[in-house]
Amino acid sequence: MSYDLENRLVVGVSSRALFDLSDENEIFENNGVEAYCRYQVEHEDEILKPGPGFPLVQALLNLNHLPGRENCVEVIIMSRNSPDTSLRVFNAIKHYGLQITRAVLASGASLAPYLEAFKTDLFLSAYEDDVQSAIDSNIAAGIICTDGIHTYDCEHQIKQIRIAFDGDAVLFSDESERIFKEQGLEAFEENERKNADSPLQAGPFARFLKILSELQGAYAVEEAPIRTALVTSRCAPAHERVIRTLRAWNVRIDEAFFLGGIQKTDVLKAFGAHIFFDDQAVHTKGASEVVPAARVPYKNKESWDDSS
Repeated sequence: MSYDLENRLVVGVSSRALFDLSDENEIFENNGVEAYCRYQVEHEDEILKPGPGFPLVQALLNLNHLPGRENCVEVIIMSRNSPDTSLRVFNAIKHYGLQITRAVLASGASLAPYLEAFKTDLFLSAYEDDVQSAIDSNIAAGIICTDGIHTYDCEHQIKQIRIAFDGDAVLFSDESERIFKEQGLEAFEENERKNADSPLQAGPFARFLKILSELQGAYAVEEAPIRTALVTSRCAPAHERVIRTLRAWNVRIDEAFFLGGIQKTDVLKAFGAHIFFDDQAVHTKGASEVVPAARVPYKNKESWDDSS
């Protein structure tokens, strides 16, 4: 009987998102693919340190141990590594006891065709082209920051997964953000006030939020294994349309922060986010100093009409 990925949360994660491969990537950038491959083979018995996506992946996999939630999460390694250089990654997976048994090893080729084939709900990678392809295919994806915090506690068992999202161009489309960028704050606020009763269009992470909301729905709020937060630069009067949109989607956001330009970093640290998704590098760069963060690229205009 074939293994069915339907009705599971499928997370694709690259080796650089899961483990700290900063030194190895420097070898690749400076000396080329052959030197990188040789280094990986020569050091395949050296255990890699956890990377920025490790705590989240470990915690998501632990959901499979909850009563009635067996095998609700599937994590798949999706890497541009070759099969020959992948043993080091699998050795690290075994060392840390991660229940990851499936992989896509593309030997430098694009991973884009395989994201839909594996019914991927979330894709985390440090490689921008693959993340861009995922976003263009309407798959939630983020370019994970690898130059922020460098130590991750793999021994600490996360009891409640905390995921934070920006609003415009992440949970929602960038329709309102384009007005802000092109016409300014006053025009943006007037547009939101005028359209307060009209739900915002779904952004690249809307479907992912709905999946999380369904997982949360089986638990009382205080017992839910996942807690979500909206951390946005919006403030009143632009808050109402957001709240009404989430209500129309019938999804829950546990905490919302309408910051009106206040720096997001301190709020994310206080919330204890295990990952934060934002479309602007200025926010993810600052956030990555205190929590794992990933930038969500804008959808290419060529593929925009395909999802309308």
